[in-house]
Amino acid sequence: RARRPHACVGAGASAAGVLRLQAWWLMTGPTDLRCGMDRLLLQVHEVLGRAPAEGEGYVFGNRAGTRIKLLACDRHGVWLAVRRLQQGRFVWPRAGDTHWSLSAEQFAWLCAGVDWQRLSIAPMSHAQTV
Repeated sequence: RARRPHACVGAGASAAGVLRLQAWWLMTGPTDLRCGMDRLLLQVHEVLGRAPAEGEGYVFGNRAGTRIKLLACDRHGVWLAVRRLQQGRFVWPRAGDTHWSLSAEQFAWLCAGVDWQRLSIAPMSHAQTV
């Protein structure tokens, strides 16, 4: 009997479980998602003013709001994942903020294309402008 592939339900929660990240950073400016790992790592360093840290995930979105990339660092190296919505747009913070800190729950809502700013139970941390 052939095994069925694992469904991508709750992709945000699945990524959080596999990667075991302690912090999620939403990079709010639109990003050219043709960029690879090295360019995105450099962007994290430029925006946060420090090198990407182990156990942290960094989320980038395209201008249209239909795709995101997750860059995550663990003790073995760097992960890069892409998510695309078939319909709708990812909910993004207002323009002018450079980055947001997200909880794992907020990241899961973001990946699902849901308005994570309204549905989050825990209070959101405020944007920090660098």
